[in-house]
Amino acid sequence: MSAGSSVSRQVLLGVCAVVLTMFCIGTFCAGPMMAQSNVSERTFPQSKAEVERAVAAIRVSLAGHLPVLDGFAKPADHPLDHYRRGYYQTTVHVSSMPTGGSLVRVSTKVTAWYADAASSRSGYQLLTSNGRIEADLLDQIAEQLGNGSSEVQATVAPAPPKAAAADEPAISAPSPAFPATDRTFSSSISHDLAAQSANGRSPETQKSDKSKNALQAEADSLQEILKNTGHPKNLVAVKKSGTPVVANPSLTAKPEFLASMHDEFEMLDFNSDWVHVRISGLSRGWIWRNSVEMPEGIADKDSSSASAAAPAADLFKVIREEASTFPGTWEPLKNKNVKIFSVQKVDDDAKTAGAKARLEYTKVLMEKGYPDIARKPQDIAGIVVIFDSADGGMVAATTATLQQWKAGTLSDSALWHKCFFDPPETFDSAGVSASQ
Repeated sequence: MSAGSSVSRQVLLGVCAVVLTMFCIGTFCAGPMMAQSNVSERTFPQSKAEVERAVAAIRVSLAGHLPVLDGFAKPADHPLDHYRRGYYQTTVHVSSMPTGGSLVRVSTKVTAWYADAASSRSGYQLLTSNGRIEADLLDQIAEQLGNGSSEVQATVAPAPPKAAAADEPAISAPSPAFPATDRTFSSSISHDLAAQSANGRSPETQKSDKSKNALQAEADSLQEILKNTGHPKNLVAVKKSGTPVVANPSLTAKPEFLASMHDEFEMLDFNSDWVHVRISGLSRGWIWRNSVEMPEGIADKDSSSASAAAPAADLFKVIREEASTFPGTWEPLKNKNVKIFSVQKVDDDAKTAGAKARLEYTKVLMEKGYPDIARKPQDIAGIVVIFDSADGGMVAATTATLQQWKAGTLSDSALWHKCFFDPPETFDSAGVSASQ
């Protein structure tokens, strides 16, 4: 082979290599651009100026957040549900056509935060629009121009040359200002947005929701079981914390313990003043009747006792009120100065002035006398009520006990168990059993 032929062949091979290299470079460079940019175009019969005014009217729709990416972006290197905070930004080019009318080209960039298990690989990434956003914007332009006035032809075209972009002004969304909340989409995409927001959640979110729903269903089921479980009908509930439970139905009995509010006990028996309860196992106790909520159908207060308590202030009268030394040997008040109320029956033959009425009237006088002793507790050690009659008696309480009672830390029944009664039987009324 001649030298000339050899040279020609080498030149030809060199040209082919250069062409092949340029083709590969163009392919690799154009590939990412096409993968990240999607261009749609339509022709409209209106002039360029009219179309640009229509585009300006929908400017607020040219950029914004996407609630989900599925349905708006093409699948990328990672599943779309691994992306968060989707955002789109569109650029609109309007050009005049030689035959009249205008050509509108819309391109969109979609960005989103990729959340990787390794935080070092997380970050914002550029995704490819699937053309839905561009089609919606073109629909909105058509609506602004009057819907039927345009010849609509949506196509996907390569990006225009840079020279053309320089010749024709571009209307682009501001970058990256958040859009106003009154931005609207066309009817077709608005429906899909709502559906995607509801159904486009990640598998982790859906799994969490299912777990929550299962727990809620279980809780509702247990609540229904509790609601339908028969509540025992012979329980009494304590009204106030600090209510004494005593071994015997007597105001002078020493409290076994103090029950808390809402404590419940099985009722074994009751009378006009006391309720016999089961504490636990074979242990029993008594609680002042007006200190508990009785079972349904039984009044908290005995009707006969209530009728006697109501007129207590009319059954007795104070004949003398004085400050003097305590007339007894009770150690807490022995030899101390006390406030004494001497009381008599209004009617000596009254049969309703029993133990219950006396306690009620004693409580009235303690309420009345407390402000005086509260002002000078160092001078008055307590209050004493003396019932001056053949079947009378005396009730005494220290100032400290009355302070606790008025402060609400002692219930009425607890108050009585801290008082002094002389003789005790005068104020004890076990009554007749009235269990049912």
